[in-house]
Amino acid sequence: MEQQLKEHQLGILFAIGAYVLWGILPLYWKLLDAIPAHEVLAHRIVWCVVFMFIILLVLGKFKSFIEEARGILTHPKQLISIILASIIISINWYLFIWSVNNDRVIEVSLGYYINPIVTVILGVLVLKEKLSFWQMVAVVLAFVGVLHMTIQFGSIPWAALTLAISFAVYGLCKKIANVGAMTGLTIETLLITPFALIFLLSLSRTDASSFTTDGLTVMFLLIGAGVATAIPLLLFAGGARRISLSLIGFFQYIGPTIMLIIGILLFNEPFTLAHLSSFLFIWTGLLIFSFGKTKLFIKLEPKFLHKKKSFQG
Repeated sequence: MEQQLKEHQLGILFAIGAYVLWGILPLYWKLLDAIPAHEVLAHRIVWCVVFMFIILLVLGKFKSFIEEARGILTHPKQLISIILASIIISINWYLFIWSVNNDRVIEVSLGYYINPIVTVILGVLVLKEKLSFWQMVAVVLAFVGVLHMTIQFGSIPWAALTLAISFAVYGLCKKIANVGAMTGLTIETLLITPFALIFLLSLSRTDASSFTTDGLTVMFLLIGAGVATAIPLLLFAGGARRISLSLIGFFQYIGPTIMLIIGILLFNEPFTLAHLSSFLFIWTGLLIFSFGKTKLFIKLEPKFLHKKKSFQG
């Protein structure tokens, strides 16, 4: 019992650590804002692979990784899901870096706030899952929030929506692939690494590589991009194994909240009444989404839903 409690507490620490690191990640990308986002992305991919191989070797899991990777090659469904995941997460990473370095941290925050709602919608469309009454309410409120922002500013928050959709689709691919976190991340980045390396080599041949021309600080920051990518994912994997999915779901709002604070207080991005009202719709939707399965909310469901359930039963 005591051991279970320790594991649970460790899981909470891992999960919080992962989301805090994701929340402050914009600070890291801001240090590299003078470098094109596609070059930062290429280094992020390459050094993430290097770091993951080191981790696998240190933990003595390289052999099991090879065996699991071979198994994936013999299962087309898993292989296609992993390939799609690697492409989609690359798009997500690129847009995240680009958005931060183009003063859109608040929009990044918005994207990760609405991501859980998009995940639910994907579950309905692809996996044929059914929405509960309160989930439907949450989806409507999130949609109203995004629509309000679109009307107020005269443009769709495309970066936020692309980040939310890409990460939700990535999660769906991971669910279908059903591969361990460490193996999945290593294979995903490994698949896209040849393209990243070709691009980086082409830069070095034309003396356009920031890695070799911008000094040691930039060199170490680009190498560190791989570490900054892998550590939160490893912490998240450790947390997810030890605590419930509902608790993980509660902690996931730590990241975008930190990003929002950073965007407003550190990067001085505009946060107007229009932003606030849009975010209030989304925050309300997320609260309902998070607590919709509690007894209190179930009691507040319209009576005709309960009649329908009892009739079906």
